[in-house]
Amino acid sequence: MADKVAVLSNRPARIKSIHNIELTCNGEKSPIKCREAPEFRHYFNKIWKELDVYVK
Repeated sequence: MADKVAVLSNRPARIKSIHNIELTCNGEKSPIKCREAPEFRHYFNKIWKELDVYVK
């Protein structure tokens, strides 16, 4: 799991935003444990909306 996530724009790719990720993963910092952190869903939704991905 990363401490920072960079969201890129469409071509030509440019950095659209950078998010500092601060999760409260107690003990072992495995991806599964960190996904259980209360703030994970907030980061997930915020970053997903910025991706501007639409399924046809």
